[in-house]
Amino acid sequence: MAIDYDIKWKPSLAAAQKSALHGFMESVGRTGDDYHAFWRWSVEHKEEFWSRVWDFCGVIGDKGPTVFRAGRNFQDAKFFEDSKINFAENLLRRRDDAKAIFFRDERKHERSLSFKELYDDVSRVRQALQDLGVGPGDRVAGYLPNMPETVIAMLATASLGAAWSSASPDFGVQGVLDRFGQIAPKVLFAVDGYFYNGKTIDCREKVREIVAKLPSLKKTVLVQYAFPADAPPDAMAFYSDIRAAHKPAEIKFERFPFNTPLYIMFSSGTTGIPKCIVHGAGGTLIQLIKEMKLQCDVRRDDKVFYFTTTGWMMWNWQISALAAEATLLLYDGSPFYPDGYALFEYAEAHRCTLFGASAKYIDALRTTGIRLGKEYDLDTVRLMTSTGSPLSAEGFDYIYDAIFPEAQLASISGGTDIISLFVCGNPISPVYRGEIQGAGLGMDVDVFGDDGKPMASGKGELVCKTPFPSKPVGFWNDPDGKKYSAAYFEKFPGVWCQGDWCEWTAHGGLIIHGRSDATLKPGGVRIGTAEIYRIVEQLPEISESIAVGQDWEGDMRVVLFVILKSGAKLDEALAAKIKKALREKASPRHVPAKIIAVTDIPRTKSGKITELAVREVIHGRPVKNIEALANPEALGLYKDIEELKH
Repeated sequence: MAIDYDIKWKPSLAAAQKSALHGFMESVGRTGDDYHAFWRWSVEHKEEFWSRVWDFCGVIGDKGPTVFRAGRNFQDAKFFEDSKINFAENLLRRRDDAKAIFFRDERKHERSLSFKELYDDVSRVRQALQDLGVGPGDRVAGYLPNMPETVIAMLATASLGAAWSSASPDFGVQGVLDRFGQIAPKVLFAVDGYFYNGKTIDCREKVREIVAKLPSLKKTVLVQYAFPADAPPDAMAFYSDIRAAHKPAEIKFERFPFNTPLYIMFSSGTTGIPKCIVHGAGGTLIQLIKEMKLQCDVRRDDKVFYFTTTGWMMWNWQISALAAEATLLLYDGSPFYPDGYALFEYAEAHRCTLFGASAKYIDALRTTGIRLGKEYDLDTVRLMTSTGSPLSAEGFDYIYDAIFPEAQLASISGGTDIISLFVCGNPISPVYRGEIQGAGLGMDVDVFGDDGKPMASGKGELVCKTPFPSKPVGFWNDPDGKKYSAAYFEKFPGVWCQGDWCEWTAHGGLIIHGRSDATLKPGGVRIGTAEIYRIVEQLPEISESIAVGQDWEGDMRVVLFVILKSGAKLDEALAAKIKKALREKASPRHVPAKIIAVTDIPRTKSGKITELAVREVIHGRPVKNIEALANPEALGLYKDIEELKH
């Protein structure tokens, strides 16, 4: 039998049969299916599938008789419309002395909470919110790092039927106001400062400015983290004081309708003021508990880590591991302080089982030459997940060669729009080099051409043809649903279009080639930017790159910007080398008309490079919301470049 050298990982029969996914397949009588056949069953038997997920994954609540009812369109379809749940009740199902949360900051300061302590602290903060009049329909916001207080405040908010929204403290004042100003929160939890890359960042003045411009606030609660003080400033309350003012008590969880708003998430905002995307408690819960238990095989007492900030949806995703009775490993700070081994030391110390990060983090590890030798014992890691941008085939090679040689590597992709995943991993199928294992169960994913027809091969738009529970309840301040409809259903009426440029593989997996709104069209041929990055960033002289299309003489030409490694020079020889690599490994269409060296690349707060912002700058157009960028000063590098004028 021929060996498929593209297989990077394959579960043993015993491991596959031990997985919760196999148990679920057994419970519905489909153990004869491979994953892709079972996925097909899950989308063709929508009502039975989601009903079975509710039961098998142990959703706490009143399910009701109606699992799915089709509406006039995708948006109107209803899941579990008779059900009632409380999101916090599902995440606080454990009350024992095992650890629910470990927290470490970049200074290696640690603390932890047991499941009982977590429950009790949620009870205390919940009582404080009740005293402030918070209830169903209200909004509570967090301007906080990835720390236990953030989890507690969110769960206390959710327990009352109110909606939670968060932004990380690296956001500037205007960026926070662009988000929270739209939703008028009643209470704001904020931090006094945080630590990053060896520095202490003071947030107190930013918090004062934000509070002064949010007239809806009844109270601001300040978490003391970086600057302990004797008295709270400006009539704010200290978190420690509101916690101490209440004794732990039994939480009487009221159960709310399935679509009760739970999270208000924000689009990146790089093309205008961020959209406020409202997600319901029920859809979020059942989708994420499915992904945790069935797709990621998260088990009771597992240790789940994701390197994320509270401004990225992966924070909300990670927190749902509590519903699987797993332990959260929270981290705040730079992943490269004091060196590139910081996160691995943390994972080793707490016997991490799921290690998650962005593809850009993996690229940065590879660029700096990080390798985990025998001095690190990370055999407990069963699954590494990567998201945020496409993970290249070489990224797969690097992980298996230098980081986790025995673990499953799952490249996953979804979005803030659905607070979950369209395509992801699973514990019973092989992992192929450079490929996402497949579509998520219950997600009717396909690839469409511009004609709106499915493509069995070739590159097209990632779509979802039928409704799923975690579709947004709606957009904030969008009473007629026009913004919602325009965001996802304008290109293919009645079909969700995610905006990713991708293709099916021969194995039933997918490869994502970048955002479709950032694809390049020289000569009318569409090219995914990820295809260029994958090749260019393999060259030893190149650290990172970004490619955009420039309107030129009635067509589009590809412009490639590169960050050079120390000692490298962009001369004619290197430019020729770059073009030769792209011509031979991709196609002549991928070869840039211009190659320009820069020292920085603009990126969003979650670390994604933003081709759209660069494209606007090189055309002399304003970037509508630079507050959405982590490093807006980088845009200046792309203004008025002489070489782009001829």
